[in-house]
Amino acid sequence: RQRFDLCVLNYMVTSNHIHLLVRDRGQMEIARSMQLIAGRTAQEFNRRKGRKGAFWEDRYHATAVQTDHHLARCMTYIDLNMVRAGAICHPSQWRYCGFDELINPPLRKNRLDMTALLQLFNQSSQESLIKLLNSRIEEELESANLLREGMWSEAVVVGDEAFVCSLLDTNKSLYPGLNVFAVGEDFILREPQAHYSMHSGYEMHRLRR
Repeated sequence: RQRFDLCVLNYMVTSNHIHLLVRDRGQMEIARSMQLIAGRTAQEFNRRKGRKGAFWEDRYHATAVQTDHHLARCMTYIDLNMVRAGAICHPSQWRYCGFDELINPPLRKNRLDMTALLQLFNQSSQESLIKLLNSRIEEELESANLLREGMWSEAVVVGDEAFVCSLLDTNKSLYPGLNVFAVGEDFILREPQAHYSMHSGYEMHRLRR
């Protein structure tokens, strides 16, 4: 965030991967930031372990999310990552995540872009934002709907039909293999051969266009 002015909306750091929810400013800051994260992580790990090579097994995957209720759902999905893994009962119990930073603001080096969060969620204060996000978390916990949803990490785009189809029209010349699929009431853009988790909790239907 300091070097490339990356707009961070949420994050979750686990033992073997990270989730980042960021806002694109159209200046290639996401790609440069991911390159920096991968390089610095490998350098630090290699220095401590006396080894060489990359730390991450694969390159990062980016999914564009529509800034409506899909963004709110993605935010909550990331918050509940370690709850789904069985490591904690509530996101407030995990130190290395955006929700913890919201309820326990650091004295310096904030990672979250609070201005962008308040704007996107139409909130006037950090306290009201915490209340809103926590209410969504509690709803998910009460519903026990903690299945992994592959669309958040495997699709190229997630949103409503108009949003996804507009991005298909924009990118089909660069990525001719992309297709629009219906996933429950949502729509995603992805390659037909891309793996989709059998544990996602959704039935996926190819759109006939």
